[in-house]
Amino acid sequence: MTHDQSVIRNFCIIAHIDHGKSTLADRLIERTNTVAARDMRSQLLDTMDIERERGITIKLQPVRMQYRDRATNEQFELNLIDTPGHVDFTYEVSRSLAAVEGALLLVDATQGIQAQTLTTLHQAQAQGLTIIPVINKIDLPHAEPEATAQEVMTLLGVSDDDILFVSGKTGEGVDDLLEAIVARIPAPHGQSNAPTRALIFDSRFDIYRGVVVSVRMVDGQIAARSGIRLMATEAVDAADEVGYLSPSLVPDTVLSTGQIGYVVTGLKNVSEARVGDTITLSSNIAVDALPGYKTVAPMVYAGVFPSDGDVNTLRTALEKLALNDASLLFEPDSSDAFGLGFRCGFLGLLHLEIVKERLRREFSIEPIVTTPSVSYRERDDHGRIIYAEPWVRAEIVAPQAYVGNLMSLCQDRRGNYQRTEYLGDRIILHYELPLSEIIVDFYDVLKSVSAGYASLNYELLDYREGDLVKLTILVAGDPIDVLSQIVDREHAFSRGQAVVKRLKELIPRQNFEVALQAAVGGKIVARETVSAVRKDVTAGLYGGDRSRKDKLLKKQAEGKKKMRKLGKVDIPSDVFTQLLKRND
Repeated sequence: MTHDQSVIRNFCIIAHIDHGKSTLADRLIERTNTVAARDMRSQLLDTMDIERERGITIKLQPVRMQYRDRATNEQFELNLIDTPGHVDFTYEVSRSLAAVEGALLLVDATQGIQAQTLTTLHQAQAQGLTIIPVINKIDLPHAEPEATAQEVMTLLGVSDDDILFVSGKTGEGVDDLLEAIVARIPAPHGQSNAPTRALIFDSRFDIYRGVVVSVRMVDGQIAARSGIRLMATEAVDAADEVGYLSPSLVPDTVLSTGQIGYVVTGLKNVSEARVGDTITLSSNIAVDALPGYKTVAPMVYAGVFPSDGDVNTLRTALEKLALNDASLLFEPDSSDAFGLGFRCGFLGLLHLEIVKERLRREFSIEPIVTTPSVSYRERDDHGRIIYAEPWVRAEIVAPQAYVGNLMSLCQDRRGNYQRTEYLGDRIILHYELPLSEIIVDFYDVLKSVSAGYASLNYELLDYREGDLVKLTILVAGDPIDVLSQIVDREHAFSRGQAVVKRLKELIPRQNFEVALQAAVGGKIVARETVSAVRKDVTAGLYGGDRSRKDKLLKKQAEGKKKMRKLGKVDIPSDVFTQLLKRND
């Protein structure tokens, strides 16, 4: 049976982190009676424990709601995709935008427009989505809905009548929002009689059922038990089950044009059902595949090693995480300090934190994670290595009062100023910055110099060559690979000095002096010394000639001299962990 597309509305909610997106989704589900009152709970669509504890959305989550229009009494099918708001999970957002026709632009009435909202909004506008501006949290005593609405009007060029005011907490204005979704967001316009084409926008592996994919039906339909073919990987199987999420899996007989739902493929390898691929029917194969998603590029790299040395368990855990997280990349790595492990690519520091936490909770693995770094490109210029580092395009939104502090911060981090935009009493600073300068502590300093009001968003721009050098850390003359880093030549001395000073505090004293050095090429730029433990070898002597003491002290000195040449410093792994914690 072909479903009537005119009653379908597909949309997502785009918002900055902590602007009340998940709470508003709860109210929409509640008002449409999608979930029984006894089963309702806050953050209903956030299914992971980490999401609920941190109050953030990490994975996109679709849900189908049935809504009866108050004026016409017509029944509508509303498909909402709940999306993350943090910059590290923009990859999840881009997949949601490709599967819908409209988006709710949600702005907190107490905070106004933030940087990450702007970037997602630009993506939605580029895809031609219908934008419905919504001001949230109007129930709070310090809310400024009118001022926030003025910012939105300036940004979108809309009138005051186009903006909706709601409270996700109390439910005020939610009924008007549901009416606006039906009235303003266009219905899908796929071809129901054309060969089937369904876009995969998410996939996960079920140990009992195989790969389960979330799809947007663009053309045609998929019935349960029908033969399917994935156009990019050419994998062939049967649709064991089709249905929709409400928000749990609800089996159905068929998925029709314009609908959003799931397909249980029966495939045993998630790599055969990649996000962005097109599903068609084996019996009537479509000619052209749908445009997929651009391959996600990791922004931050870090070494991940097992604290107990069990690299096989860690490998299995990372493979399972990668099944549900297409943005997590990893490859084998080894370290003199930690042994065998993996070099992993992440979208940002929060993504890294989430993966660390999931390894602990879901697999009982306590990982050792090295200092986050970025990926450099290098070329040989007549024996001299030239490094190119990634640069990003950054947007900083903040009140005008803090513009001086923010510009000074960006200049200190080697930033190139582009332009300033004015949004009411706030500004949008556009800068180009080296990624290595912002991945560790830039966000914390940004919040500090702006009294917590500034927000940041960035996207990868290109690779640029610069005056970069490799800073090598040596302990007793031996280079320590996990501490080596590429730095700007101008900051090599200060960076090296900071590392060796910290190491001096952490490395236990040995029976001989240990030299801690930071080197650029063959030149030592910083040095500290861990003094030797001194044993009183003369403590057992009572009286006698002075030469007896001198003989023992001379023997001790010769032994220490020999140990300096032959002794090896045994550095416990927890020393590295403590050293790296300052960058966690």
